[in-house]
Formats: sequence, structure tokens, C-alpha cells
Amino acid sequence: MYKRLTHANTQTQETPTLNHPTQDHSCLDSVMAVTLRHGPGPRCWAEKTYTERKLLVLVCALSVALFFSLITVGIFYKETHPGMCRTEPCITVASAVIGALDRSVDPCHDFYSFACGGWVKNNPLPEGKSRWGPFSNLWERNMAVMKHLLENTTMKGLSKAEENAQMYYKACMNETKIEELGAQPLQELINQTGGWALTGSWDNNNFQEVLRTVSANYHCSPFFTVFVSTDSKCSNHNIIQVDQSGLGLPSRDYYLNKTANAKYLNAYLDFLVELGVLLGGSQETSRSLMQEIVDFETTLANITVPQEERRDEELIYHKIQAKDLTTLAPAVDWMPYLTDVFAPVLLNDSEPVVVYAKDYLQKVSDLIASTNKSVLNNYMIMKVVRKMVSILDKKFQDAEQRFFEVMYGTKKSCTPRWKLCVSDTDSALGFALGALFVKATFAEDSKAIAEDMVSEIKWAFEDSLKYVDWMDQGTKKAAKEKAEAIYNMVGYPKFIMDPKELDKVFNDFEVVSDLYFQNVMQYYNFSARVTADQLRKTPNRDQWSMTPPTVNAYYNPTKNEMVLPAGILQAPFYSRSWPKALNFGGIGVVMGHELTHAFDDQGREYDKDGNLRSWWKNSSVEAFKKQTQCMVEQYSNYSINKEALNGKHTLGENIADNGGLKAAYKAYVNWIAKNGEEATLPALGMTNHQLFFVGFAQVWCSVRTPESSHEGIITDPHSPSRFRVIGTISNSHDFSEHFGCKADAPMNPKHKCELW
Repeated sequence: MYKRLTHANTQTQETPTLNHPTQDHSCLDSVMAVTLRHGPGPRCWAEKTYTERKLLVLVCALSVALFFSLITVGIFYKETHPGMCRTEPCITVASAVIGALDRSVDPCHDFYSFACGGWVKNNPLPEGKSRWGPFSNLWERNMAVMKHLLENTTMKGLSKAEENAQMYYKACMNETKIEELGAQPLQELINQTGGWALTGSWDNNNFQEVLRTVSANYHCSPFFTVFVSTDSKCSNHNIIQVDQSGLGLPSRDYYLNKTANAKYLNAYLDFLVELGVLLGGSQETSRSLMQEIVDFETTLANITVPQEERRDEELIYHKIQAKDLTTLAPAVDWMPYLTDVFAPVLLNDSEPVVVYAKDYLQKVSDLIASTNKSVLNNYMIMKVVRKMVSILDKKFQDAEQRFFEVMYGTKKSCTPRWKLCVSDTDSALGFALGALFVKATFAEDSKAIAEDMVSEIKWAFEDSLKYVDWMDQGTKKAAKEKAEAIYNMVGYPKFIMDPKELDKVFNDFEVVSDLYFQNVMQYYNFSARVTADQLRKTPNRDQWSMTPPTVNAYYNPTKNEMVLPAGILQAPFYSRSWPKALNFGGIGVVMGHELTHAFDDQGREYDKDGNLRSWWKNSSVEAFKKQTQCMVEQYSNYSINKEALNGKHTLGENIADNGGLKAAYKAYVNWIAKNGEEATLPALGMTNHQLFFVGFAQVWCSVRTPESSHEGIITDPHSPSRFRVIGTISNSHDFSEHFGCKADAPMNPKHKCELW
């Protein structure tokens, strides 16, 4: 059982009543009457001896002092032991916390099951979902709000961008028109691109043209990905970057470990075959063609570098000139390619480019040169088809749904159309939709409260640096300066609340009524122009990578900033009416997590100005690697369904989880020191320190299909929810102290992994 910290009830002892004559008495008279009775009756002050007078004055003074001491102690007790919170929000959240607990589990043995056992029991997976938890639940609530805003066409004073968001959503919801068009929009697109072997009409000498078209116009990256982002070694400039691209399945592991993943590979092939038939191919031709594509992707998977081997950016960063790409990967006509992708920006062959996958590019160039051009063409067109499936008619979406049922273990369901359309509108016009969302849901003082919490978390992290014994003083000083320099972006980027600025951003995006496929293509073209335009501009803090309704947060190392969208600044992460213990355990840990990313195995390579450079002393770098190896081994020893976690792949997120919990708890203790203990929640029988850790854990309560868990283990840089809880908790001395865990209990191992 968890340790209950309670206070004994204070009992007031009653003083025996003394009967006095009915008359007024001063304090001294009363005391005298009670304490000094010499002889047959009372004597007046003048009759008393000097000793009696002195003793009487002393007793009276002591009585007054005792009276005021009792009042002071009472006030202090009330401030430091404020009792119980019985407001409606406290009762409601207490009920939710209790409902999620499983008190039959010893918290020192398995804290995740203790904190989340009740929640898991009461929350079976919703139909059609492969995973479910507080994040998913809050996103569903946010989507319902966005649906209402997008459908409310009676709102006055909307900007053009906001009206376009409503029009985009409406076109997506026009299923009648989408069904009427069927596969036609995609078939026309394929024909315009030069056709493909599936239907027999194909120009077999157009590889370079097709590669340029699908990359520049359709947002596809068949063999490699090219984009514009901040130059890691010169954070005041944007630069063209080239990296390896993704595959049709979520990870290279699905292709390489064929025995363990046979059912997924078979389902994938069946899905591609079905798409081919829907686009006019025969069953036989489609199966033959799609098998070639899967075989080609398997070869690509073999040369793709695993993510855990790409964590040291200093090693994979290579700056060259555009003309050098021809030497590196001669199978691609690079200058015509880059010119098309970044039109209308003018480029020359001395344009700087950062390559993040040098060996991969060399190998993919060799693969392109040695592969039949028909296979290459079919592969590129299939990448386009896969991207377009969700914007076509129901036959295509049903085919994808059947694939997802196998891939992620989802039960067959009919997802409401509006959810797909809200999500897609958020992807295309998320900042226009975000303006509507913020005005409807985000209280302005929430921004100030969140910013104050970030300041407290920062203080806690910086203060903890004093006690980091493996880091030299010079590096420690620079680390503190970096933490102080982290820029906080809370709620939303400023420009979205200015209609003129918002319209200016989306001015070049034309949305038409009722033609959803056309609108998506317009978005692809608009997005490509925006990307190209960034190439000649300075990186902008107001350019966010997440839209305001998003239930998430991130840290950007090249800007040294942390971003907390309005979407996550809600229950169960934060509520102004909740005890601070829950807020610090919820959104406080999220803030600490993002801040700690500035000092994880990748973020630590960037200085306070966002530049990738060596700013640590070598001895501290070696000590850091030694400390982090402990976490690599710790998390690699966890497993789900007999499948081990990859502690190297998840290292950055595990560092952030551990640092975030520690900083948030320290900030909460500091808040108590400044403001006094807060009231406890009713019926829990739990201190607020214990509530902090329970609140943290319950954010991660989740249920998931075995297939989704498998996918997460091989693709997700985050550890599964269960281990995000017990991994951090078992490294926390504060947790074990407040739950009274015995030495060497599962949640209190003797050897703990400690970094920040």
C-alpha cells in the first residue's frame, strides 16, 4: 500500500468553569480571582506585597503571550495544513483520479498499473482505433470544437483565410461530388505525368521528368527527400537539405524481417493490388506490377540507414554545392530537378546544400541506374497513388481501411467523414482554422499562466545544473546560458490573430467550392511555393511546425525554442481550477520534457543560438555518453509482447522524460515554498506530493492493439506509455521518498540512471 501521510486530529482541552460574582473583571482581576486566593477574601492591589504584585504581572504577561502564540500557531497550521479542497472542480477531478487507480497494486512494485489500472479496465479501445489515451481523447474534443467552427457559416467578421478554411472543409464533406468523380481525378493526373505500365500507356524514357513532376507538384519523395530548413551550422539562414526518404510501410524492419512481418507484407501487397485494379489494371497485371514494387522497396529498405544510427548530427551533416550532387549521385539530373522543385527561386550550381544521407544517396543512385525503368516509373506513380487514396471516393478509402485493420489491428468501423475533413483542413489551413479555435477556446490569461509555469520549470532545471557532478564548470555555465536563452512560444503564433497578416500568409492559396481533389492539389502547389520562398528568407520564430489546436508540443534546436500550442493547454494537462500538483505533474512535465530536449543526445550539440557546434569540453562529452549509456541499457531491458525496446533509438525522448519529471517536481516544491501547501483532494487519502506523481502517470494511461505496439516499438522514438511512466519513476528519488518504497523495490532500484 502507498504511504499515507496524515496529521493527528487536534483536540481542544476544555478549562473547568470557575464561578465568579456577577461583575466586570479586568484580565488581572480574572487571573487574580482564579489563581491567588489568600485568606478569607480577595485583597485590592494596594494591599498586595511587592512579590505578589511582581508575580501577578508576570503571570498576566505569560497569559497574553500564550494567547497570541496559540493564534499564531493556528494561523500557521491553517496555512501549512490548509485542509481539503471541496470545490466542484476538486471533487470532479478527484473522482477521475480515483477511477483511474488500481489500489490493489503496490505503487512501489508497478506504478503504471497502480495509477492506470482502473483507467485501462474502464476504457476498452474505441471501434476503429489502434490506440487510445488522454492525448487521443483531448484531440477528439478539439476536433469536435473545430467541426462546429467550420460548419458555422453565420459567424461575422471572418478573414478571407478563415472563410477559405470553411470552404475547404465543405468541399471535403461533399461526398456526393467525390463519389461522382470516382478515380477520374487521379487517373487524369497519372496521364498528365506520362502514364504507367499498369494500363499500358507509358512513355518509357521519361524518368527524370516524372521524378521532377511528382517531387515538385505532388508532394512526393520517391527515392530521397529535398526540403528547405534552417542551416544547423548557421541558424540565421535557411538552406536546401537532402535526406533519405520514407518507404511504403512505416519502417525498414517490416521489409527486412520477413518472417516476423509476413502478415503485414502480405496485407500491403494485397492493398497495392486492389489500388491497381481500382485504377484500371487487371488483377493479374496489378499483382505482377505491385510485387515488383514491394521487391524494389525491400532493396531500398536494405540501403536505408536505421534512425538510431543517425542521432549524431555532427557526423551526418555534409555541406556541399549543388553541382557536387552530380558527382555524389549521378543517376539524377540535379540542377533541372532543383530548379523545378524550388521554382520560381533562381538557383545556380554553387547553391549550398546540406546532405544528411551521403552514403545512402550514393547507393540509391547506383540502384536507380541498375533498375528497369518500368519498375522505377511504377514505383514513382504508386507513391503518388498512395498519397491520394484518402482524397478519393469510398472504394479507395475502404481498401485503405482493410489494410489498416491488419497493419494496426483496428476493428472495422465507419469513421465519420467529418473527422477526416477536420483533420485535413487542419493540415492545409491549420493556422486559419487555428485562429477560429483560439478565439473560441483559449483564454488570454492561460497564456500568461503557462508562461509563468515555463519560467518556474526553467529555474528548476537551471538550479539542478549546480548539482550535476559529471559536468565541468565551464560547460555547466554555458548550459545555464542556453537554458536561459530558450524562447517560449505559448498558445499560437501572433500573426494568426491579425486578419490582414493571416490573409497575407494564405493569399496565394485559392480554394474552390465543391472540388476537394482540386483543392488538395492547390494546397500542394501553394505549399511548394511557400517552401521555395523560405529559401531566401531568414528563419522566422512565428513560423510554427504545429497548428494551434494540436495536442502536442515540441522543441526546435536551431531556434532554441519550445512551442506549446493552445490545443494541449487544457485538461488533463492543465486546468486553472485544479491543484498545482496536477498542473505541474501534467503540463509542467510536458514543459520540462521539451526544455530537456535542448540537452538530450541530439539537442546538446546545438549552442544557445541554435548553431550545431562543439561547445562542450571533451571530458564532459565523454561523461555525458557514459551517463546516457545507463538509460540505453535500462530501456533496452523493457519489452512488450516479448519484443524488446530499442534504448538507443528512444534515448532522446527518455532523457527528456526523465529531465522533465525532475524539473517539474522541483518547480512544484519551489512553488510550495513560496505559496504554502495547498489543500488536498477529497477521498484520495493522498498527499499532494503523491498526487503530483499520480497526475504525471495518468496522462500516459493508454490502451493499444498488439499490432500498434509492434509498430511503435520499431518506428516511434518515444518509449511505450507504460515505460515512459515506470522508466522515469524508477529513476526518481523523490517518488520513492513520498511513496515510502523500500530499497530495491521494483520502482526503487538501487542503481538509478541520472543525467539532469
